Amino acid sequence: MRIAHDVVTVLAALLAGFSGTVLLMRADWIVKALTDYRVPRAWWTPLGVAKAAGAVGLLAGLFVPVVGVLAAVGLLLYFTGAAITVARAKWYSHIPFPLVYAAPVAGALVLGLLS
Repeated sequence: MRIAHDVVTVLAALLAGFSGTVLLMRADWIVKALTDYRVPRAWWTPLGVAKAAGAVGLLAGLFVPVVGVLAAVGLLLYFTGAAITVARAKWYSHIPFPLVYAAPVAGALVLGLLS
C-alpha cells in the first residue's frame, strides 16, 4: 500500500506542479482558457503559486504526513473551484480537465489515510 501511495502522490505532485508552472509561465493555451473562463488576470499568479505550493506539500507529505493531507485537501478544494469556474463560464465540455488533475490528488489522499 505504501508503494502505491508514494507513486500516486508523486504523480499528483507532478500534475499539480505542471499545472502551476504553465500558469506561472503564461502558456498561450492556459491564458486563452482563463480568459474564456473570465478569471481575473490579477488572480493568475496567486493561483499558479497555490498549485505549485500544493505540489511541494504533497511531496513533503511523503515525510510529514499531516503536510501531505493538508496539501491534498487544499488542492482538492482548488480543483473543485476550478471545475465550478468552468461550469459558471458555461464551458461544460472543459469540466473534466480540472477533474483529471484532482483525481490523483484524491487517490493520494485516500491511500495516505489508509496507510
